[in-house]
Amino acid sequence: MAELRPSLAHALPFWGAFALVPLTLAVALAGGWWILAIPGATWFLFSGLDVLFGHDRDNLPPDTPETALFWHRLGTRVWPFVQVVLLFGLLAYAPRAAHLSVIEEIGLFFGVGVLTGTVGITYAHELMHRPGRFERWLGDVLMAMVMYSHFRSEHLHVHHAHVGTPRDAVTARYSEGFPRFYARVLRQSFLSAWRTEKARLARKGLPWWDRANPFWRYWGLQALFLLAAMMAGGWAGLGLFLYQASVAVWQLELVNYVEHYGLTRKHLGDGRYEPVQPHHSWDATHKATNRLLINLQRHSDHHIKPARPFPLLQGGDPGAAPQLPYGYPLMTAAAMIPPLWRRIMNPRVRKWRAMHYPEITDWRPYARATNPMPR
Repeated sequence: MAELRPSLAHALPFWGAFALVPLTLAVALAGGWWILAIPGATWFLFSGLDVLFGHDRDNLPPDTPETALFWHRLGTRVWPFVQVVLLFGLLAYAPRAAHLSVIEEIGLFFGVGVLTGTVGITYAHELMHRPGRFERWLGDVLMAMVMYSHFRSEHLHVHHAHVGTPRDAVTARYSEGFPRFYARVLRQSFLSAWRTEKARLARKGLPWWDRANPFWRYWGLQALFLLAAMMAGGWAGLGLFLYQASVAVWQLELVNYVEHYGLTRKHLGDGRYEPVQPHHSWDATHKATNRLLINLQRHSDHHIKPARPFPLLQGGDPGAAPQLPYGYPLMTAAAMIPPLWRRIMNPRVRKWRAMHYPEITDWRPYARATNPMPR
């Protein structure tokens, strides 16, 4: 692995997601079978580019000052404004476009949901981990556009604390198919986020209805976007807005399913678990999809250093973290076919267990699909 230096040339490939914006506009103007171009590009074009460009095992020095990352971070700051204009512009345009049938409108906003989920939520994830209030606010804006604002509380205060344990809803259990995982997570992640924020307020002597509860901000932003969707496109616009949000959340939870599937931390007794290690996340070093997803696939280092900006995430060491055979787009597609997914991943999980925990012979206690959070 080589060490690089931050530069505009290094940052520009991470702006690749912006190329999907003119593509989306062209699809809206063309209609017809072109509506398949957005998910096709996001899922398969970038996966094809992975084959062309191969793996990326080079790292920026982890002690690089954040002031040297201006061009990298600018993209995550600009995207929320681009997404607002794109989403609500299309909500105003599509229901009035004579050349788009109802099926084509649904197809178009399926693609928009793939975009707001694959890019928008990935950028929101980066922004919510930044210390600045402005960037965290931008993250809240992106999550409100997909009606999943509680993800910030769940991710920062539950997932990072309890990943790889039964208390983390979004750690997929061994042999748990995605449909079952998805139905479980939709309910448990909201409840765990709510209970966590309620408990955090209680420790300060405050009731849940105090204005410090971030759920007031979450609900306020979501209500604002629902109203904006209604004003932009009427009832059709509101329906299309909710539809793209559901697609985006599906994309998010597919990624959550892949990131920690079957990987669990060792139970030490008395409700305690070993510290999080690099081998508790699946990594992927594929270059093109890492550029699209701003290094989200360097997920092991993210869990070791959650505050580390995406350009500085370290990756490329197969001995430190288990490796996925393909990037997230193809892996999430495989996750939609449980028998295929188990054929690909279950042998890898069993190999991982034998490598890291040969002393554990009974894994049944680690398969609990519960999420006991404070009420």
